[in-house]
Amino acid sequence: MSLNSLLVAQTQFPSAASTLVAGKVADRSVSDWLMRTHEASRRRAYIGTFVVSAGDTLSSARIWHVCDGEQQMERVESLTGAPRSTFRRNDQVLTFLPESRVVVAEKRESLGLFPNLLKSNDSSIAQFYRIKAAGSERVAGFEADVVQLWPEDSLRFGYRVWTEKKTGLVVKLQTLDGAGQVLEQAAFSELQLDAPVSMAKLTQMMDNTKGYQIEKPAMVKTTAAAEGWVLKKTVPGFKPMSCYKRPVGAGADARHENTLQWIFSDGLASVSLFVEAFDARRHGQSGSMAMGATHTLTRRIGDWWLTAVGEVPAQTLTAFAQGLEREK
Repeated sequence: MSLNSLLVAQTQFPSAASTLVAGKVADRSVSDWLMRTHEASRRRAYIGTFVVSAGDTLSSARIWHVCDGEQQMERVESLTGAPRSTFRRNDQVLTFLPESRVVVAEKRESLGLFPNLLKSNDSSIAQFYRIKAAGSERVAGFEADVVQLWPEDSLRFGYRVWTEKKTGLVVKLQTLDGAGQVLEQAAFSELQLDAPVSMAKLTQMMDNTKGYQIEKPAMVKTTAAAEGWVLKKTVPGFKPMSCYKRPVGAGADARHENTLQWIFSDGLASVSLFVEAFDARRHGQSGSMAMGATHTLTRRIGDWWLTAVGEVPAQTLTAFAQGLEREK
């Protein structure tokens, strides 16, 4: 689960009500419980301050969210690091960078609390995670139910999720390692539910790009097979979600060759495989690193360079790297 994505958007979280009783979920599946939280995040208007901590790093953002029918609108203002304002209207995303006077315009298929959560109808979350109620606590002044999602194997992390009792909105979550230690935490420090958020005002702010240079990163939808790649050995539970190719670099620094991004998800955790032509001037030794729950692995595959990134244990990225092969 990429908790940093929470600073981009807090929406799209599929769900339908289920009941937590006596430390277990009554009859309904993990997916049913998650469905309730999805509808809560989509349908509620709210304003809040969200704080994400991973290791020694701490970041926060102010979020305004509103829904009008099927229209989702959101503003996220970074409160730490370089100034940045992100607006999202359904799948259209504009990121304002005041210091460089640049607006980055993108389309994103999925944004949300749990990236790619239940994006496919045949989600296998219930097969790879078990769910258990863990009492209730107050978060940002609201009573919240606490639920734990434990992985059935060592290829994924566990999660502890706090949902506001009346609405089901996720107000806090933690990513846990195999020993139950917290790798990352994200939570509202302040929250207004059913806040008077104006979609018209957010739209006006989003459309006001005067004085900014608009950049539209080139991104072409494709398939791994069409680009000559195959995962010879699949990683249990992880299914391919989408695949894109884009130029290496940006703006005047963009080069003719492309980077391929192949995205996988098990419904909660996600993994991206970035593949580009090997360049000895830019690519160093193979290796790995971790920041909070996010692991990164780099490896040379013949004339190609792989960067695998995901909110999963290091061994999961190794399994992906070992299964990736060039077909043409």
